[in-house]
Amino acid sequence: MTIERRKDRAGPIWQWSAGEIASAIAERAVPAAEVMAVVIDRAKAENPAINAIVEERYDAALAEARAVDDATTKGEPMGPLAGVPVTIKVNVDQAGYATTNGVAAFKDIIAPGDAPVVSNLKRAGAIPIGRTNTPEFSFRATTDNELYGRTMNPWNDWASAGGSSGGAAAAAMMGFGPIHHGNDIGGSLRFPSYACGAVSVKPGLGRVPAFNPSQTAERGLLAQLMSVQGVIAREVRDVRMGLEALIAPDPRDPWHVPLPLTGNALPKVENERRVAFTDDALGFDLDPAVARALEAAAEALQDAGYTVERVTPPMVKEIAEIGFRCLYGEMKLLMDADIRRLGSETVNKIFDSYYVEFPPLEGEELLRVMAKRTYYARAWAEFQETYPLCLTPFLFKPTFANDADIPGNAPFADVLGAAHYSFAFNYLGLPAGIVPANLNDGLPVGVQVVARRWREDLALEAIEAIEARVGVMADALWQRRGE
Repeated sequence: MTIERRKDRAGPIWQWSAGEIASAIAERAVPAAEVMAVVIDRAKAENPAINAIVEERYDAALAEARAVDDATTKGEPMGPLAGVPVTIKVNVDQAGYATTNGVAAFKDIIAPGDAPVVSNLKRAGAIPIGRTNTPEFSFRATTDNELYGRTMNPWNDWASAGGSSGGAAAAAMMGFGPIHHGNDIGGSLRFPSYACGAVSVKPGLGRVPAFNPSQTAERGLLAQLMSVQGVIAREVRDVRMGLEALIAPDPRDPWHVPLPLTGNALPKVENERRVAFTDDALGFDLDPAVARALEAAAEALQDAGYTVERVTPPMVKEIAEIGFRCLYGEMKLLMDADIRRLGSETVNKIFDSYYVEFPPLEGEELLRVMAKRTYYARAWAEFQETYPLCLTPFLFKPTFANDADIPGNAPFADVLGAAHYSFAFNYLGLPAGIVPANLNDGLPVGVQVVARRWREDLALEAIEAIEARVGVMADALWQRRGE
């Protein structure tokens, strides 16, 4: 399957990439205010049906775009994303806005300052036009909550937009700007990208600084090790531009490692562009549409000069299940009281099912098993000496239905119960990219590429090679919608 690619800048401005927008503004070919007005008009027309942006800042964004034009006219130095419209997820701090995390009880928690991801995007010149939806506590595979309602999948109303960054993915595909902030503790950048046909790279531990000035206590240790900030976009080149901005250092995050996004070239040895390819479904059933997507991705990588070998990577199922049980153990101790007290009946039912499927570890057992995390990370570091990249499924089935994660609506294994290839790499702290590689019954199907620690650039290069063969999935969506 190959999607016909539009020519750069051939479509309306709301379809342009971040690079196209930034270049046009810098060259004074198109004013930033015009770009912003077009994107805002698009959001005003389409967001009511999609519900991706749940808090608007359109007037402020237009004013900030006019300021970019004034600065450009005066020849002042501008950031690489000057005038580019972006969105921010409602679970990070943006000064003057509520950090709700999708929970009605948090609607009055007004951020006293910007989180590093917000300040870094703004420092690069990007302009936030609004804040995007997330499920309650940002911990579901479907983006829905009692405060804002459901975010719809742009392809089909029955399909989930994914979670927890479902608002970001839907906004990206609908043309509400080219770059959209999201985050990921168990798949929250990748689930929505998989569901909506967007692209993303979950950064590894320490790559993007994170901190909420509104917080009153530190997060649990596993949450610190597993949760990362990133972006969702329609095209890989925009993910790269977004990550370049996000990785700027911030002293408020002691985990942050100030490395450039692009690492040194790998040694000129046999395994320089070696990819381990697995379609092992770990005891689940692999849907033919997912198998076809994996084969298409493997062929694309081979044609791009990679050496792709069918290999079983180490201990994925064990790592994921241990990781699930450790994180749920930490959450049960530190968050369960708030979830029970402030969460809806639906989210409480979902957490009940999590605890049954992956019983939380406690006490001494939790500490001993957490200590083994370095054993798993070491095994993968050694594996990735030979195979710097690993092509894997993300889920074993195509896009799932709305509320498939609610107990009784579908088998648990249809969504989070079979998310081993997602969760394992949060637990290990490794970068992992998601890119669509197939259309199945009019809905996108993605694949995952996992890279060495600190080498998000390798994941970006690989998923860009897949995108170059398959095409940008947003083009297929727009063709289907007649846009």
